[in-house]
Amino acid sequence: MTLIDAASLAVRLADVDPPSVLDVRWSLAGPGRPAYLDGHIPGAAFVDLDRDLCGPPGPQGRHPLPDPAHLQDALRRAGVRQGHPVVVYDGGESQAAARLWWTLRWAGHEDVAVLDGGFAAWVAADRPVEPGEATPPPGDVVVRPGNLPMLDAPAAAGVAVEGTLLDSRIAVRYAGEQEPIDPVAGHIPGAVNVPAARLIADDGTLRPPDELRRIFEDAGVGSGPVGAYCGSGVTAANTVLALHQAGFTDAALYVGSWSNWVADPDRPVATGDNT
Repeated sequence: MTLIDAASLAVRLADVDPPSVLDVRWSLAGPGRPAYLDGHIPGAAFVDLDRDLCGPPGPQGRHPLPDPAHLQDALRRAGVRQGHPVVVYDGGESQAAARLWWTLRWAGHEDVAVLDGGFAAWVAADRPVEPGEATPPPGDVVVRPGNLPMLDAPAAAGVAVEGTLLDSRIAVRYAGEQEPIDPVAGHIPGAVNVPAARLIADDGTLRPPDELRRIFEDAGVGSGPVGAYCGSGVTAANTVLALHQAGFTDAALYVGSWSNWVADPDRPVATGDNT
C-alpha cells in the first residue's frame, strides 16, 4: 500500500497492534517540531527531515542520503520495527512525507504508506489530536540501503537522453527565470517540467492514478527509463510517489537534484520552457 486515507488509518490505529506513525512535518523555513508539539496524530513520533533523514548539506546536495547507521538509529528511536507497518505524514504537502516514504523503502522497509492529504486531512476529518511528545518503545528496524532506484548526476543526464527525466520545480525555476535558493538557474538539459502542484487535487490529496498516468504519459513517460529531480530531492520524492501510484514503479529519484547538479560548474545548464 502506497497511500492511506484518514478513515482507514483511524481504523488501523484501533487495532491491537497498530502501525507505527511518523510525523515529518517540515518546510524550507525549518522542521515542524513546534507544530507537532501543539498537536499530532495520537502516538505519532516526530522525525526531523534535516537531522534524521539526510546527511549534511554539501556538494552532494542540500538533502543528501544519510549515513545508514545514523538513519537506523533515528528510525529505531521513532519506534520503527522490522517488518512492522509504518504510516508517515506531513502537514499535507506530501513532500517531506514522500521523502520519508522513499527513504524507508530505499532502506529496505517495504510496509510503509503515506497519509493522503497529511495532517490537514486528518484534522479535516475531525480525528483526534494529542499535544506533547509521544515516546514509542525503541524499534529494531535494520537499514539495508539500495532497495529503490536512485540517480547520481551522470545517471540523471542519461535518463534525460534515453527516457524521461522529470523536473518537479515550478516553471520559472525550471526555465531559469528565477532561482531563490541555488546559485545557478535553469534545468538539466533534456528534462521535462512537471511541477509537483499538478499532481495534487483540490482537496490536497494526490490525484487518482488514472489522472496521474495521463499527466506522466503526456510528459513522455512510458518509453525508456524515468527519473525525477527538484531542488534538493524532497519535492521530487512526491513525484516518485505519484509515479508509483500511476504504475511506474521503476521510477528513480535523483537525490542530490539541482543542488548537486550545479555544484559542478562543468555540468551543462539549459534554460527556457518545455520544448
